Amino acid sequence: MVTTKKRKHWELIWQLICYKPKLYILDSIYWILITGLPALPGLIIREFFNSLTNKEQLGLSPLALIALLLALNLGHIVIIFAGRVTKTQHRFLMRSLLRHNLLDRLFKNPTAQPMVVTKESETTVSQGEIISYFRDDAQQIEDNVAWISELSGEGIFAILCLVTLLSINVQMTLFVFLPLAAMVVIIQRAETLIKKYRKASRQATEKVTGILGEIFGSVQAIKVAGAEKNVLDYFRTLNDQRRQTIIKDSLFNAILKSSFQNMVNLGTGIILLLASQLMQSGVNQLTVGDFALFVYNISFVTGFFTSFGSFMALSKHTEVSFDRMASLLSGASADTLVAPNQLYLNDLNCSQKDLPTIEQPLRNKKDHFQSLKVSHLTYIYPGTNQGITDISFEIQRGSLTVITGQIGSGKTTLLRLLLGLLPIQSGEIYWNGNIVENPATFFVPPRSAYTPQIPQLFSYTLRENILLGLSKDDQDIATALNMAVFEQDLATMNESLETLVGSKGVRLSGGQMQRVAAARMFVRQPELMVFDDLSSALDVETELALWSRIFVNSTEQEENSWIPTCLVVSHRPSVLRRADQIIVMKAGRVVAQGKFKEILADEQADWIF
Repeated sequence: MVTTKKRKHWELIWQLICYKPKLYILDSIYWILITGLPALPGLIIREFFNSLTNKEQLGLSPLALIALLLALNLGHIVIIFAGRVTKTQHRFLMRSLLRHNLLDRLFKNPTAQPMVVTKESETTVSQGEIISYFRDDAQQIEDNVAWISELSGEGIFAILCLVTLLSINVQMTLFVFLPLAAMVVIIQRAETLIKKYRKASRQATEKVTGILGEIFGSVQAIKVAGAEKNVLDYFRTLNDQRRQTIIKDSLFNAILKSSFQNMVNLGTGIILLLASQLMQSGVNQLTVGDFALFVYNISFVTGFFTSFGSFMALSKHTEVSFDRMASLLSGASADTLVAPNQLYLNDLNCSQKDLPTIEQPLRNKKDHFQSLKVSHLTYIYPGTNQGITDISFEIQRGSLTVITGQIGSGKTTLLRLLLGLLPIQSGEIYWNGNIVENPATFFVPPRSAYTPQIPQLFSYTLRENILLGLSKDDQDIATALNMAVFEQDLATMNESLETLVGSKGVRLSGGQMQRVAAARMFVRQPELMVFDDLSSALDVETELALWSRIFVNSTEQEENSWIPTCLVVSHRPSVLRRADQIIVMKAGRVVAQGKFKEILADEQADWIF
């Protein structure tokens, strides 16, 4: 009986097939031709041998039959080359859709961190570990879909060959099914071990890719600590564990495959012995041509049985891959993995300008910010007593609100909770008096934009790091860079906006990285701008210029309806003096709130001055 889990697995496979049905049909036709054309020479071979014993039916000479055989093989070669284009495209699209949907879901994760969610627990997955999901598991599912079209092509001609075998001799043909029955029994018995070894090998690979990502991301820290030997020893240990699990997985699959092949060979041997007995007896005597045709066609039938056995084992592996990828969906249905989506593929024949760009979302009346109210927000990190409790405040349009407090007081946690990067455990957020149901999807441009304490830059040009696909002209970029006090830095760069910033912005200083991230925010002109200690890497003069330009720009833009509102984490006295409202936090709670002079007189907040 097919379990619900297995049925779901086949439903997901079917949805992948339906994503590009035309490509799947073309791929299936390709495999039908690939497996079918080699079956036709069997008829020519029978005619050839019958002609040698003067029992031919077509009356063709041996040379004519050889010429026909060569023509069929040439046609087979042509189809192989022609079909590879369709096959490659079909497989690539399946894999790309899985990766697109998984990545899209990870971007929507409220925690902003990949999490493996099981019935027992939730575990954070590192950037290195996530590689195995996108690479190995997506490849596994792609192979399963591709094998269905391959197996269907083999199956059609296996049936035709089976009909040919039955027409020659029914008794011998019945022996063909013995290996198939044995394969089904073996797969059913070995299902648990198949999944166990494959899951262990995937998890071991995940750990190796995870530690690799951490090593490359922490080279400086490892060198400073002199921990190279310990880190490499641990890496070797994980590699040894991975090697052992993969050997077990590969060995078990090799045993299954060899068992299937040996059963097929054994069955073929029994059939040939039976055929020799029939040829020697006077009952139902076979001609030499019939025998040659039977031997030729039986290889297609038994080959299909071998492929079918391997496909059954492959399907068990695919169930493991679907389970692993579904565990990253944070509660979303597994159907999310195979949901149809537009894939923007970079055609080699098109230029960069022809590729799709991201348009700034249109503003509407609901986007125009008037007030933001935070009421009793609470979030405690699982397994700890750390977090924030009962946070309430209100922000008005065009104001500057500064959140300050000691290290570990919960400032960044508050921002992440407000923006939907952490799930709200209790409390509400109101935008213009209306409750925000889903902060993660609500607090995005043009409503708001966020610059974290350590901004993320990419190994692209300065222009691409600012726009991130947004369609804006050079004047808009220049305005944003001017607000970020970056015009003098830009003047020193030979390539100007086309300057490559290097991996994670390594070619820029800390202050330059923060100002580029700020320019990325300014070019989108969000209603609410959220900064997490933006000026921490800036000198006093640059910091004063930056905040001055933000508020001068606010006055100039009033006629154009863009009046930015700022929510800032900062300790700088210059920012605190400029603030319309200061919120002082301690141990996850608000201990003081008000204007600069009010906070100055509060004993709870005297440490910040």
